[in-house]
Amino acid sequence: MAKLRSIGVFCGSATGRSPAYVTAARSAGKAIADRSCRLVYGGGDVGLMGQAAHSALDSGGKVLGVIPEFMIATEGLYEAAETRIVTTMSIRKNMLIEESDAFLIMPGGVGTLEEIFDVLSRQRLSQHDKPVAFLDVEAFWEPFFKLLYRTEQEGFTPDGFHDHVSVHTDAGEAIDHLLAKLES
Repeated sequence: MAKLRSIGVFCGSATGRSPAYVTAARSAGKAIADRSCRLVYGGGDVGLMGQAAHSALDSGGKVLGVIPEFMIATEGLYEAAETRIVTTMSIRKNMLIEESDAFLIMPGGVGTLEEIFDVLSRQRLSQHDKPVAFLDVEAFWEPFFKLLYRTEQEGFTPDGFHDHVSVHTDAGEAIDHLLAKLES
């Protein structure tokens, strides 16, 4: 029996201003479910992360949410999903990373940025070799990649570091890329 692949999804606990963000989150959840993968996310029932989780379950997929107990009051608890309640943000992030075979990053705020930098730093330090894909909705991630490339140009990040991530505008394409990387 083939191993169930898990895709960690990092994105906002808000929906953002553009309806395109919600559409992309729902497409990502469906794409993950349609490819018989499990969606692993921050456990809340709000924002883009809630949209992705709902869409995955609505499409017959499996979902694992990981949420600190203190955040349930503000982010809610998506009770239809398998949920692990933890005590700290650090435990949450470590569990999200451990439970994921690959990562899909969608628009989000400071929390999403923290997750991105943790995943990329661990990758840089050879603590994991899990593929990372960005879903670049409405060019949301362009400024981030300009900064990342600048850190390479200035010698703070090894040349070619950005080659370890891919950027996509279509959720299905991003998931297919992650799964192809896992199989190679």
